[in-house]
Amino acid sequence: MTAMDELLGILDLERLEHNLFRGRSPNLDWQRVFGGQTIAQALVAAQRTVEPDRHVHSLHGYFMRPGDTKVPIVYEVDRIRDGGSFTTRRVVAIQHGHAIFSLEASFQVEEEGLEHQFPMPDDVPGPEKLMSQRQLLEKYSTAVPEGIRRYWERERPIEMRPVMLKHYTSREKLEPRQHIWIRTTGPVPADRQMQAAVLAYLSDMTLLDTSTFAHGRAIFDRDIQAASLDHAMWFHRPCALDDWLLYAQDSPSTQGARGFTRGSLFTRDGTLVASVAQEGLIRLRR
Repeated sequence: MTAMDELLGILDLERLEHNLFRGRSPNLDWQRVFGGQTIAQALVAAQRTVEPDRHVHSLHGYFMRPGDTKVPIVYEVDRIRDGGSFTTRRVVAIQHGHAIFSLEASFQVEEEGLEHQFPMPDDVPGPEKLMSQRQLLEKYSTAVPEGIRRYWERERPIEMRPVMLKHYTSREKLEPRQHIWIRTTGPVPADRQMQAAVLAYLSDMTLLDTSTFAHGRAIFDRDIQAASLDHAMWFHRPCALDDWLLYAQDSPSTQGARGFTRGSLFTRDGTLVASVAQEGLIRLRR
């Protein structure tokens, strides 16, 4: 089974009761559940209680406890409102009798209206001009920290090609911005609900790292305690996820042991498909 098959498998939640669903984690040696997995599974649970002609347009979630990869996660859905155009759901993810994550999501029927978008950054090289993760390992295996090297070595359902590599190999203080090409390593079903869930899964990648650039640090530094605190996402346009996406990120602020990062996801032709915002714990260990 490929990593992409595993991802699609864990997003196919088991229905336990009318508003109860159960999800599992991949059989990997992860220390805690990846935040993107919890976001995506909670979204799937909400989608299972919504009419199929209503699609997610926004979600807001809070991480409260680290997830245990060895036991299932139960998702309880609260059907807050079914209106004429919008549907609202609240989902709580539970392990060991405690909430580990909560999500609110809003769904809307398709409507026509005013439309505009910011353009995609125009000074970014295409993914074909950048090194794959395997090539990065071969070239920089001795130059990058051990934590980053182990991260690159893992087989994952998502492939990333960063435009800038300096923050991996130096401790120079850099502008807190980055561009990353990102795509799934296998096909995603032609189902809009599943495509939104996979997009939510990959949206949690690399955001916290961007908030460390201005300080000459990296998320895997031994003296940094890092964890996602919240995650917000707005789905602007449907996306088939059959090609590379450009993930443009910037971090306007770090303060109070927290880093804040924004992200925009563009298709290769420049269509803005989603916007993301996240605040995370960036605590220096004493």
